[in-house]
Amino acid sequence: MSLPLHHHITPPQPFLFPTVNSTVLPDPSTYFSPKPLKNPLPTNSFFQNFVLKNGDQHEYIHPYIIKSSLSTLSICYPSLFSNSSFFHQVFILDLTISILNNSHPKSTHLVSSYNDLSVTLDLPSSNLRFFLVRGSPFVTFQVLDKVEIFISTVHAILDFYANSVNTKYTIKLGNNQTWVLYADSPIKLSHSDSKIISSAFSGVIRIAVLSNSESEKVLDRFSSCYPVSGKGSLNESFSMRYEWERNGSGDLLMLAHPLHVKLLKKSRKVAVLEDFKYKSVDGDLVGVVGSSWVLKTEPVSVTWHSIKGVKEESVCEIRNALSKDVKALDSDKMGTNSSYFYGKLVARAARFALIAEEVCYPEVIPAIKKFLKDTIEPWLDGTFTGNGFLYDGKWGGIVTKQGSTDTAADFGFGIYNDHHFHLGYYLYGIAVLAKIDPAWGRKYKPQAYTLIADFMNLGKKENSKYPRLRCFDLWKLHSWAAGLTEFTDGRNQESTSEAVNGYYAAALMGLAYGDAHLVSIGSTILSMEIQSAQTWWHVRQGDNLYPKEFTRENRVVGILWANKRDSGLWFAPPEWKECRLGIQLLPLLPISEVLFSDVKFARELVEWTLPALAREGVGEGWKGFLYALQGIYDKDSALKKIKKLKGYDDGNSLTNLLWWIYSRGGADEGSHGNLCLYNHYCH
Repeated sequence: MSLPLHHHITPPQPFLFPTVNSTVLPDPSTYFSPKPLKNPLPTNSFFQNFVLKNGDQHEYIHPYIIKSSLSTLSICYPSLFSNSSFFHQVFILDLTISILNNSHPKSTHLVSSYNDLSVTLDLPSSNLRFFLVRGSPFVTFQVLDKVEIFISTVHAILDFYANSVNTKYTIKLGNNQTWVLYADSPIKLSHSDSKIISSAFSGVIRIAVLSNSESEKVLDRFSSCYPVSGKGSLNESFSMRYEWERNGSGDLLMLAHPLHVKLLKKSRKVAVLEDFKYKSVDGDLVGVVGSSWVLKTEPVSVTWHSIKGVKEESVCEIRNALSKDVKALDSDKMGTNSSYFYGKLVARAARFALIAEEVCYPEVIPAIKKFLKDTIEPWLDGTFTGNGFLYDGKWGGIVTKQGSTDTAADFGFGIYNDHHFHLGYYLYGIAVLAKIDPAWGRKYKPQAYTLIADFMNLGKKENSKYPRLRCFDLWKLHSWAAGLTEFTDGRNQESTSEAVNGYYAAALMGLAYGDAHLVSIGSTILSMEIQSAQTWWHVRQGDNLYPKEFTRENRVVGILWANKRDSGLWFAPPEWKECRLGIQLLPLLPISEVLFSDVKFARELVEWTLPALAREGVGEGWKGFLYALQGIYDKDSALKKIKKLKGYDDGNSLTNLLWWIYSRGGADEGSHGNLCLYNHYCH
């Protein structure tokens, strides 16, 4: 049942960590016009390259790659280069748009507005305004004052002709591409070699490539209606609505990626044009007619404990491991001040509390509670030695003390890398502590909600201190992790499972605080993150989404970029397959069962990974995740291997692995009755 998202408890009073003037963050005023500059700014957006350094790195705005350099804008309909290790879209200057006789040719672009699905890029010295809307088969721009437009290409122009009223031109290039240009009023264009020049013109121009021989008729039909912006909204559980602001006449034609198409199947408000397709690194993009879409995702039930319960005969073994792991907790010997590794240790201990609840072993909970208080509070009250959370007002968000002076510290947290990863671990610990100690939860609720706001703010309030949904991409339906770093291939994300953990932890916080709104928002984004991981990171045998040579050799993507798929990792080469598996599974949680609900694929992934363990020096921690996934379909073999492990990932433990293995299986293999009745069997 869908829950309306406006029914929720009153949030706590805003809490602000101490402010800091970061020495490593770039100045955003170079590329944002005054209006958007007044608000907290995006740090993981689809157009981030446009506002970093020289602003001239290209971005993929489906189905085109767009590059803005000084007073020009270039468009590319990319080809795909692929091999067994990676594939990416090749950028070529198919068409470059500018004006003749620009008196300020070295002036640059400005972002005059942006939204979830769009960015408006102005070239002030050229009097050009580009409405870059994601998924539009057209690149649309407005000529604000009468100027002579200049279009160049690196290809030869083989043919060039107009319709009878000079509102449509066909441009055939030497690379076998055909482009069409539509104008909202007659325009006179002439060409020579690889250049096109217009007479003085003001108005709206739309340019599109013909993806196949049949696409021209469709483009002709929908050329008069153009989007100027688009936004996504989360107004009810497990549902997303897209709405575009549009000008012109007629119906709106857009493109949908494969996951869109899947989630649109329940919507009756749009028409899907299955034969109107554009190629993409994400799979075929297909035409959709309609100015409003409704995407319905699969419901996900957020639970504290395992979905089916642990097997009764395993309780004593889990409690024995739990007792040892809890005795080893020592808040004075964390051994790190890294926000990432420290957060993992906090969440690891929080798992002990929930497993203790599940196997009815309350005796260990006081020690866990003390450890969680001792380790979490210093980060929330600013007393942690050597690091801590601070507030950056330049872009609008939480940074770390270390990260405010060093871009490499805390894996780039100070330049807005990996916020949903790091903060997700702290939120998991806070949620569990608020559950087992409600008084503590009430005391630190403002700080807890501030951590959530940093990457899950919906941006509905004026004067918000945080940008809207820092990491989650409402068009791609998954998160990006890379922050304020310029990359040739755009944004990227490595660990889908840590992204899942961030939204899962937020939903658990909602449960702990009785906040139905937070549960619903967290669960909805969580569901989309999971479905995106299963669509684009999990590579199944026989899939036709990706090139054959890549699909044949890979069962999981290492790093997914906006413009590329890579088998390598930030920290490991492609042949370390156990790392690729592990980074898409950790941390091991009840929600991991939903993420890897496809048992056939889990087997494929494990069998693909196992030969990598023959390599010398494979880490015991990575083996643990491989065996955990094997436990989905072969519990006995996995359990034997787990018991032989000599160590565990710093966010994992023997207790957690035993809990996972013993909670696998069919409904008839789960827990029966009250596990507290078995206390007397355990010594």
